Amino acid sequence: MVRSYEMMVIGASAGGYDAFSYLLGRIGSNFVIPVAAVQHLAPDTGEYLVRTLNSLCALTVKEAEEKELIQPGFVYFAPPNYHLLIEPDHTFSLSIDPKVNFCRPSVDVLFESAADVYRESLIGILLTGANADGAAGMKRIRDLGGMTIVQDPKTAEVDAMPQAAIDLFKVDHIVPLDQVLPLITRLTEEV
Repeated sequence: MVRSYEMMVIGASAGGYDAFSYLLGRIGSNFVIPVAAVQHLAPDTGEYLVRTLNSLCALTVKEAEEKELIQPGFVYFAPPNYHLLIEPDHTFSLSIDPKVNFCRPSVDVLFESAADVYRESLIGILLTGANADGAAGMKRIRDLGGMTIVQDPKTAEVDAMPQAAIDLFKVDHIVPLDQVLPLITRLTEEV
């Protein structure tokens, strides 16, 4: 079955900065699928992550804003201490609802809202991390027909997050970090 992907979501926790640096540093300017991401951060982190990743990436990396329309050519990160959700009108909303899996922002919150909106046209990627946040969201993506890609736990700085997804359901692809982008490229060029 050939699919046309409209959105990609990525989640990470411990070790995520290096994983995001690796992935985003290799995405070309011709990558047309918008990306929304959660990196677990301390509430007072500031914009260091976004500024640093923006300097490495051919796309524009920024913090998502309330009611911002999702556009190609951007990588949107959840701001520190806010859950990031995708609305049916393809805009973002920010929430200060209680923490999920001890986290705000939570990977599950982003992934589940994205799955509800994009269904089979969504790619979900779960990277390195120290807890189970993201596993339930990845399962929701898979249940609604989206594509699920999990970093091989053997290549993750911390294996708990990708392993939790693998233990919860049958993910579509388990690949080392250096194979994530080539896989995405193949999936999006098959259309």
